[in-house]
Amino acid sequence: MGIAGSATSLEQAALGLPKTQRQVLGLISNRMWRLRAGVVGAVVVLFMIFLAVFAPAVSPHDPYEQNIIARLTPPVWAEGGSTDFILGTDRVGRDVLSRLIFGSRVSLTVGAVAVGIAATIGVFLGLLGGYYGRGLDSLVNNAVNLMMAFPFMLLALATVAVLGPSFRNMIIVLGITGWPVYTRVVRAETLRLREIDFVSAARALGMTNVRIIARHVLPNMYNAIIVMASLEVARMILLESFLSFLGLGVQPPTAAWGSLLADGRMYIFDMWWLATFPGLAIFMTTLGINLTGDALRDLLDPRMRNLD
Repeated sequence: MGIAGSATSLEQAALGLPKTQRQVLGLISNRMWRLRAGVVGAVVVLFMIFLAVFAPAVSPHDPYEQNIIARLTPPVWAEGGSTDFILGTDRVGRDVLSRLIFGSRVSLTVGAVAVGIAATIGVFLGLLGGYYGRGLDSLVNNAVNLMMAFPFMLLALATVAVLGPSFRNMIIVLGITGWPVYTRVVRAETLRLREIDFVSAARALGMTNVRIIARHVLPNMYNAIIVMASLEVARMILLESFLSFLGLGVQPPTAAWGSLLADGRMYIFDMWWLATFPGLAIFMTTLGINLTGDALRDLLDPRMRNLD
């Protein structure tokens, strides 16, 4: 039926209800319509997660199986295409669709794990600096400024040179470079919350600082942290693809969207599908995550609720 149809149905169903219930259903209807882009984004993200989880079951071929006879087969709708390879094959005859599906595992895993590491470090440091202040706050601020000024590529190259390019090392690089954004936001919010009455009352009642932070300060920042993390996943996926494109991330023959893009660049004028489909996969996934993050912000921010 669609989102617009659902909203209309809610409005029609509300006509025979009491005024209070009509107001509630009207509010839900308006919010569903306003967040329709977020719903579409969530569907895209859930579809990508489904492909990543059930990749062995939904992939039409083994992503690592080579078939020289079928190398550089175009997509099924193009001249010379085959129904056996819907999105064509690469230079050694591997199925592009299967490699894209398995590549979603790498990108989504790196995005989620790297964001988890960065958020844990950033939130912890932001709470410490914002709540305790003084010397500790200055130390945290200096660390944030240092990380923000340090070139990302230089750190990535240095890490790869020392540890070698791999899936694990790429997560480490992204995790330890992504925490400053959380630290800045959490620190600023902690500075505001620690002066509010309920925190002062908890302090006057003799609660320890750790308990105040855990029960009164941190819970009031969950909304902001969730929204930041959801948007940061998209950025991490882009950075993972960038590193894999340069050969600093997941190594062949493991399928990753960035490495697929790098493999297809030499054929971009003749075999366009080799670079186009990995690029579309990156674009659609990051767009879906960003739309979902924007919808989460609207749902969780009390100031946005007042616009309903």
